[in-house]
Amino acid sequence: MTAADATVDAAPTRSGTVARWRTLLRIATRDLRGGLAGFSVFIACMALGVMTIAGVGSISRSLSEGIAQQGRAILGGDISFNLVQREASPDERAFIAASGDLSVAAAMRALARTPDGKSTLVELKAVDAAYPLYGQVETDPPAPLAALLARDGDAYGAVVDPLLLARLGLERGARVTVGSATLVLNGSMVREPDRLAGGVGFGPRVLVSEDALRASGLLQPGSLVRWLYRVRLAGDPIAASEAVETAANKRFPSAGWEVRASGNASPALERNIDRFTQFLTLVGLTALLVGGVGVANSTRHYLDRKRDTIATLKSLGATGGQVVGLYFAQILLLAAIGGGIGLLLGAALPFAIAGALGAVLPLPLAPTLHLDVLALSLLYGLLTAIAFAAWPLGRAHDVPVSALFRDAVTPDQRRPRRRYMVATALAASALAALAIGASYDRRIALAFVGSAVAVLLLLRLVATAVMAAARRAPRARSAVLRLAVANIHRPAALTPTVVISLGLGMALLVTILQVDGNLRHQLTATLPERAPSFFFLDIPTRDGDRFDALVKARGEVATLERVPMLRGRIVAANGVKAEDLKIRPDAAWAMTGDRGITYAGTVPAGSRVVEGTWWGEDYRGPPLLSLEKRIAEGIGLKLGDTLTVNVLGRDITARIGNIRTVDWQSLGINFVLVFSPGAFAGAPHTDIATVTFRDGGTPAEEAALLNAVAQGFPAITPVPVKDALGEVARVVGNLARAVQGASGITLLSAVLVLAGALAAGHRHRVYDAVVLKTLGATRRQLVGAYLIEYLLIGAAAVVFGMLAGSIAGWRIVAGLMNLPFVWQAVPALMAALGALAVTVACGLVGTVAALGRKPAGVLRAL
Repeated sequence: MTAADATVDAAPTRSGTVARWRTLLRIATRDLRGGLAGFSVFIACMALGVMTIAGVGSISRSLSEGIAQQGRAILGGDISFNLVQREASPDERAFIAASGDLSVAAAMRALARTPDGKSTLVELKAVDAAYPLYGQVETDPPAPLAALLARDGDAYGAVVDPLLLARLGLERGARVTVGSATLVLNGSMVREPDRLAGGVGFGPRVLVSEDALRASGLLQPGSLVRWLYRVRLAGDPIAASEAVETAANKRFPSAGWEVRASGNASPALERNIDRFTQFLTLVGLTALLVGGVGVANSTRHYLDRKRDTIATLKSLGATGGQVVGLYFAQILLLAAIGGGIGLLLGAALPFAIAGALGAVLPLPLAPTLHLDVLALSLLYGLLTAIAFAAWPLGRAHDVPVSALFRDAVTPDQRRPRRRYMVATALAASALAALAIGASYDRRIALAFVGSAVAVLLLLRLVATAVMAAARRAPRARSAVLRLAVANIHRPAALTPTVVISLGLGMALLVTILQVDGNLRHQLTATLPERAPSFFFLDIPTRDGDRFDALVKARGEVATLERVPMLRGRIVAANGVKAEDLKIRPDAAWAMTGDRGITYAGTVPAGSRVVEGTWWGEDYRGPPLLSLEKRIAEGIGLKLGDTLTVNVLGRDITARIGNIRTVDWQSLGINFVLVFSPGAFAGAPHTDIATVTFRDGGTPAEEAALLNAVAQGFPAITPVPVKDALGEVARVVGNLARAVQGASGITLLSAVLVLAGALAAGHRHRVYDAVVLKTLGATRRQLVGAYLIEYLLIGAAAVVFGMLAGSIAGWRIVAGLMNLPFVWQAVPALMAALGALAVTVACGLVGTVAALGRKPAGVLRAL
């Protein structure tokens, strides 16, 4: 045969192949015209997972854009210079003022007291006449801010958070004392444009004038006050702020100020948004993984229903590859439909939140469509569908026609060809790589991917072990029990599906319950038992002995600990600037902003030297430093290295003399940085003290101590630890509720997968029920058998979920949070009982319907 003949023969062959594929695709399209029956769970699982990822990503991006759009108002200017414990020097202030329009504010914690003895911790903020440079302060009643803050005789005006009025039982016009100043509460705060720049506060806001702050007596040398110098620049704010920052750092290299531009108005808030976004995205991926089980089930049972069609196609000459291609195209189309629904819902979420909560939302949300976020979310969904559908689809490639017709009673369990196994592995690897590559913290994402793979494999092993145990179980005398045990290991049993979907959902739920319960236990039970009753800030060093005498005069009721305290920023390590260091994420917090520091001649209480030696009380040499162990490891420092800290505008370089571990849980006076005596000779500073009532303290004892300190030392700020812990508990509670709500999507996916699996097995249940009823089984016996079956399978999944979730919770609490772990038995058991109830309910609903079928009609259809 010549080449021309081969070409002629090849053309019809290629033409026939194309025609055959067109025919198969036409069949696939017609197949879907009959509706999407049986794929509701498939589509719902895809929609839920994609919606979660798209919604979280869209909200995060909208928040970031909102912060960027309102950066000037949030920061309070185009650029801000922040100083701690000191005001700007005349030269520094003159330089800042020459850059543009200047507004000065000061922020510190203080105690507000009523004439009848009530008190509460507040966040005091003093502003000048130029405040605010951007945005507007909204008050109730509406009035010019200058009028509300104006002096009235011996009192100064104030605008306060409505929470302060509620907490102290006051009305507008009431008077409170802060330090030595009397404040008249002329109005309540409706909107404070720069509130987000200050981070999370531990008390209600009190806005006063700068004159009121100076009259309070709270401004002492070394007081813990933050001075904010905001500037409105002319021209392009980005270019102008960069030029001003460069010039400021060049002229005042040791000023120690933190400089922020409006493009980076609240870096801590944006970091927290990124972290929370990553966590919720991983929750969405968990929902997709759970949904992936539903995808595999739906695909397998769809092919099961189509076995006659597949057999017919193969009988007419269709190859295994063409059959797989036909149904793979259908699966991708259905995944796209589910993903599209999820995209629409996720994209609409920021707009819905802005419309419903925009007026009260404390964060600046700028809802827009983010096509890259939506495309990434859809890619997650499609990869999940491919990873979970490729294996059951591949099994149809080599199954002979005869086996397809026998599949109702003897399902073929052979593995698919290598190409489909490779496709599954590649899709799963691409999904994992995408999850890791797109994450804020890749270490956490890598841990999540590894944990997810391990849990899925373990769950499959648990399902295999349960089926093996059921297969080898002694033959029971009860026919009902024998039937239940047989159903657990029979071909096409529900055991793998129930164990994997329910076990994964339970593991996530128990993990969240353990972390939440331990945090609440730590904040509401454990810490208050060991925590001091009060922290006292800004104790003038010259008044330290008098303050000690006041506390000690209370006899054996309370114990006192007092140490010096300054604030400083780490600016370099071993001569390398802080911004150029490679730091572990868990130690990065120590490098952001200013840190509390102290000096001591003896090892502080709650600390233990683990490397090096302590310098001793009589040390008078060059500055030495004791560094907390985890921070030293995170920065990469060891004994003999140097660390440079800017304190009050001076760079202090000290050599690391020893490394300590610190018991942070004691809530005592603990510091990351402890210097040798003499390191800050001549530097103005104050002391910090803790007072602990040995019996926990009664309200009367606490009130008496507060009144005595307020009368004798109005410049000292008491911080009731119970109030601070209550505020932290409130924040933790809000976060926990948000996490629980997001995780509910994963649990909903698990329930959908479970219900879908039971619905997909309905045909087999009907067949079994009809045959058994024909052989004399009663409805009561069948219901009892199915009830036992669901209880046994559900129990296996629940036990694994409780165990895995408890271990994960322990690792998070003890390993990452460095807190003692207490197993939360009641929440875990309640979740287990709820999961069992859902499993049995879903199973019995489908079973009752199957039992109602008449044997004759079913048997004639077989």
